[in-house]
Order: sequence, then C-alpha cells, then structure tokens
Amino acid sequence: MAHCRHHPLVLLCSLFVFLPSILAQTADFNLPLRAINLGNWLVTEGWMMPSRFDGLIGQLLDGAQVQFKSTQLKKFMCAEGANIVINRDRAAGWETFRLWRISDTKFNIRAFNKNFVGLKDKKIVIAEVYGTPSASETFEIIRNPNRPNRVRLRASNELFLQAKTPTSVTADYNGDTNWNDNDPSIFDINIVGGLQGEYQITNGYGPSTAPQLLRDHWNNYITEQDFLFMATNNVTAVRIPVGWWIAYDPTPPKPFVGGSLYALDRAFTWAENYRMKVIVDLHAAPGSQNAESHSATRDGFVEWGDSYIQETVKVIEFLAARYCNRSALVAIELMNEPRAPDVKLNDLIGYYRLGYEAVRRYTMDAYVILSNRLGPADPLELFQFVRGLTRVVIDVHYYNLYDPKFKQWNLQQNIGYIYVDRENDLSKITQKRGPLSFVGEWTSALDFDGATKEDSGRFAKAQQDVYRQATFGWAYRSYKCHYDTWSLEQMIEDGLIKIVA
Repeated sequence: MAHCRHHPLVLLCSLFVFLPSILAQTADFNLPLRAINLGNWLVTEGWMMPSRFDGLIGQLLDGAQVQFKSTQLKKFMCAEGANIVINRDRAAGWETFRLWRISDTKFNIRAFNKNFVGLKDKKIVIAEVYGTPSASETFEIIRNPNRPNRVRLRASNELFLQAKTPTSVTADYNGDTNWNDNDPSIFDINIVGGLQGEYQITNGYGPSTAPQLLRDHWNNYITEQDFLFMATNNVTAVRIPVGWWIAYDPTPPKPFVGGSLYALDRAFTWAENYRMKVIVDLHAAPGSQNAESHSATRDGFVEWGDSYIQETVKVIEFLAARYCNRSALVAIELMNEPRAPDVKLNDLIGYYRLGYEAVRRYTMDAYVILSNRLGPADPLELFQFVRGLTRVVIDVHYYNLYDPKFKQWNLQQNIGYIYVDRENDLSKITQKRGPLSFVGEWTSALDFDGATKEDSGRFAKAQQDVYRQATFGWAYRSYKCHYDTWSLEQMIEDGLIKIVA
C-alpha cells in the first residue's frame, strides 16, 4: 500500500479531503482577527440573559450580601473582631455578610474578613475556618412567608439567635413567634448585593434541575447557524469563555454541571466548517481572579493566588492537550481579567510562565494570550516577562463605561475619547519588537442618558477604526445579549454595525 499514496489520483483526492483543514490552518496568518466573544454560553453571566434566573426569584443565592437588623434593638449586627455585636446604627462593610447556600433554607454566613459566623457555647462569634465550614457554622434562615425580609436564624443547637444586648448575640431562644418588633429573635434582612454567575445558577437550581437547564442552554444559545451568520458577516474568530471545571467534565466538582466540554468540541467543529478560528479563554479560574459573576465566584471575594496556580495550570494543560491538533485553534488565553491589587503581579507572572510552558508542551503554533490586570496596574507590567517568548499576545479591555465621566459626555465626546485616548493607550502596548496586542473586549454600549442604538452604531465604527491597529485583533463583547447594544448579532441585523473586512 505504500506506493499508493504517491499515485496522482490519490494525491488529488487527498487534496480535496484535507483542503478545508489546510485553509483553516493558514488563517493563523490572517491577522488581525475580527472576533466575537461568545459570552454567557459556557460560563453564565446572568445580566446577559436574566430569564435563566426566573425560577430563582426571591431566593437567597450564594454570594447574596445581607445585613441583619434587630427589630427590638433597632441596631445592625456587626463582625467586630472575634465577636458578633449588634450596636451599629448604620450598615457598611463590617455589617455586611455574604451567604453560602447549603439548601433553600440553610446557609454559611461569611463576614467581611472572610471568616465565618459560628456558634460557640451558645454565643455567636467569628470562627476561623480552615477548609469547609462545619455544622457549627451553619444556620437556618426562616423567612416570614408574608413578609420575607423579616427572618429568624436557627443555629446548629436548634435554638434561635436573639439580640438581648448590644454587646452579644446568642443562640438560646426557644419558642414560637408572632413576628412582632419586640421579639428579640426577629431580624430584618436587607439584601444589598448579589451575584448571578455559574455558581449561583447551578447551586440555586440544584442537582435535580440545573443539569438539564444548563444543557438545554448550551445546545440552543449558540448553534452552527450562528457560526454561519458570523462568518457571513466577516467575523474571523470567536473568543469562547470557559470555566476551570471544564477540565473535569463530565463529572466536575459540585455544584458545577458536566457537558460544557462537548459544547466546546462542537464549537471547534463549527469553526472549522466555516474557516474560523477559536480562542479558548479561561474566563473563570479556580478561586475567582476578580470576584465578578463571570468568574464563577461563590461569594464575591477574590481567592485566586499562589495556592491556586498549580490547579489552574492543570486546566490549561488539559485544554492544550485536547485542542492542540484542531486546525481552528488560534490561541489559549491563560486567564481573563485578573484584578489588581488582589491578584499580585508576582503570582500572576509565575502562573503565566507555567501556563505558557504548558501550552508549548503541546503546540508551538497556538498563540498564548496574557490578560492585563484590571484596576491600578501598569499596562506595560508584563512586557519584561514576555521577552524571549514566542507567539505571545497582551489582552486589554476597553469600555466607555464604569466611570462617571462617560455618563456625563455626549456621543461626540465619547467618540473623541476613542480616537485620542484609546488610540494612545493601544499604541503603548503595540510595539514593533514586543508582543502582539489584542483588544479582547469592547462594546458599542454607551452610558449617557438618551443614547440611541444609532449612536451606538457610530460609536462602534469609531472603535473599529482604532482597534484594527491591534496587531492580533479585537473581539466584540458579545455575540448575544439581553441588551441590544451589547449584542453584535442584533446590531448587525439592525444594520447598525458592519464588520469591515
């Protein structure tokens, strides 16, 4: 059979068989990329599709930020050192607690200093917990069915918490209640913050409902028709956010649900069918690198650091090993939006070094994308580290949002900022002998009152004009979204954004 492979007809047939793959591989050199983020697909972002949380309305979810006010003392509960007191007239950080949901009614309660509220000899204290909280750090929150913001808390000794004096809270109240203000076991619960990410949706719906709900979403939110639509509209790549638990599919640690890995496999096939490229983006790192819902944080604290590095590298190694031979793979992004100063630069560089080496063990061709830190960080702080590394990209995210000045400006001022300030920002990280530059997230959404979708279309054109100077390319955020100006699909269908090839 050896001689058959040299037969002209066999060579011709082989060319037709492998031509799509060959063409897809050559797209590595078609830089800069014009990409779209497939946000809220494999990593949940509740704000992008609020209806997914309709079945959890009114429930207390993981990460809910709550304050407890005694109806009798008219004071707020506070974590004061190692003690729980109830002597504050106003509530701020030390008076705000975060919930870990165990069931519909049972919770661990985490304080501002990341320690947990616990029971010790009928006294409610702050307990130092190493690992998983125990029964003594678990409380049942019983809500008044007619007035759900009025609650009682039952400790593990089966007695209710009560606030008899401002200096202590005890778990020694036994009996029924008529829910009136004079009952020392009654608290008003103020819910002042919450999260809607992967942890909240999976743990909220629970193992009986969450698996089917998420699998239905993965099968229908993004389909092959979407890849056809993107390719037809001059999109050359997709940036696909994934969570760390994908490396443990099909049986990831609870409460996460298996199945996202196979959705990612399909995305690679669809991309190859339409000669598009895939950027696999580790959007949610173990422990959370930025405390946002999209990092799958349980409670809104940043935990990622040195102790999580090896676990995170294993995820990158898994992704590199699985997809290194797929012609659609163009890059692996080691982490999305680590937040400064919570994520220390030394820890991040140490991880980036190991993550880069993990990718290179499997492929020399795929680019390795390093996300700049958000917050008070030097945009050039990674440049010294990347010297000598090959096919490396620096990712920056540009939004005219989250700062009061953008809300005060009109359309022309926002556009002017793109042509002057953003162009200057981008030029700083786009250096001849440096890494490639990538505007990994941007949107046409505007924040000033009265902004129209037509304004957003003009704003998007200005950003395309500037961001095409990024040497690796750009990625719009996102393909689909509840809010039209965040949805590139909707803006293209409305004729307000045209992707220029």
